Amino acid sequence: MILVSSCLAGLEVRYNGTHCLNQKILQMLEQKQAITVCPELLGGFSTPREPAEIIDGDGADVLDGKAKVIEKSGRDVTDLYIEGAYITLRKAQELQVTAVVLKEYSPSCGSSMIYNGEFKGNKIPGDGVTSALLKRNGINVVSEEGLADLLLEEGSKYRLKIKGQA
Repeated sequence: MILVSSCLAGLEVRYNGTHCLNQKILQMLEQKQAITVCPELLGGFSTPREPAEIIDGDGADVLDGKAKVIEKSGRDVTDLYIEGAYITLRKAQELQVTAVVLKEYSPSCGSSMIYNGEFKGNKIPGDGVTSALLKRNGINVVSEEGLADLLLEEGSKYRLKIKGQA
């Protein structure tokens, strides 16, 4: 079983009320190989919500108290991001997931790249808050861009039957 970002499953939970449907993830859900999670909703946010970015670091720095998650208007929402991350970690541990697929660039879910905190669309290497916490706890985290490699790593357990293919 893997945990996947709800927005990648087609649920309209992103900050702007949209989704980022990934067909392979949808197939995994249909085949009961994945379960959805949205750390931001778990942390207490609603949809839509104001965009937020990590200031002065990445998710690991947020967890260490060295950086903050700030909405575009300037409101500090660090505690909500941390809360959602810990709830997601507990869910991953309870389900004994083998991996987690999270939405890249998100201040919560980014697993290799996040926005730089200037709200200008510039990205930097780093993890979101949830991604950093999961990794600290030994959980394999990838973005939707790493899903194909994850499926190869996991072997036949997660092979998807795509229309016309075995």
